[in-house]
Amino acid sequence: MSNHVIQTKGISRIYKMGTEIIRALQTVDITINRGEYVAFMGPSGSGKSTLMNIVGCLDTPSNGEYWLNSQDVSDMTENELAMVRNKEIGFVFQSFNLLPRSTILDNVALPLVYAGISKEERLERAQKSLDAVGLGDRVNHKPNELSGGQRQRVAIARALVNNPSIILADEPTGALDTKTSYEIMGIFDELHQKGNTIIMVTHEEDIANYAHRIVRLRDGLIEKDEQNTNITKVEI
Repeated sequence: MSNHVIQTKGISRIYKMGTEIIRALQTVDITINRGEYVAFMGPSGSGKSTLMNIVGCLDTPSNGEYWLNSQDVSDMTENELAMVRNKEIGFVFQSFNLLPRSTILDNVALPLVYAGISKEERLERAQKSLDAVGLGDRVNHKPNELSGGQRQRVAIARALVNNPSIILADEPTGALDTKTSYEIMGIFDELHQKGNTIIMVTHEEDIANYAHRIVRLRDGLIEKDEQNTNITKVEI
């Protein structure tokens, strides 16, 4: 089995806005191995969010190939992409994306509903996932009864519940204060140490420095791709 979890070959993404053509990504080649902790960095308009959307199977490239776990997903239909997303990718968003009227246990179990898992197993796996982020005693709380940091922990638990190939975190600390941001980055560090593959999108240098590899984008191209020699050590 290949050690590559992600491999792109010459992918580009072009959008047409009326008569204007926007080249959001231009001929990007990138390989990410299992167990890596990578940050996509760049200013607004650099292409980092477009690359994240393609890697996360939320969008498809205009040209080129994208292989996820040795499976070519470049030309998949919407339904096929949805199945791949649910099975292979755990998402963590800046805005948490939790259902306000559901308990956090039900929020975490939600991806398993789409996967056709029985209710008993769903709740058992959701409980384990919440235990893993230190919220096992809050299962019956609603999102509005939790702090911002706790809500992001719930989102991380939900991302983990399907045992995904990659965890994709889009500006995961964007809505949090500094102290809480460091606590959340501590959780990602623990997940990485357990062998999870983590890809994080951020425009903040101090957050990117938690990753072990930083891919810098500018004008739709990879400007620099290198191992991080200045990794922030997590102390909580």
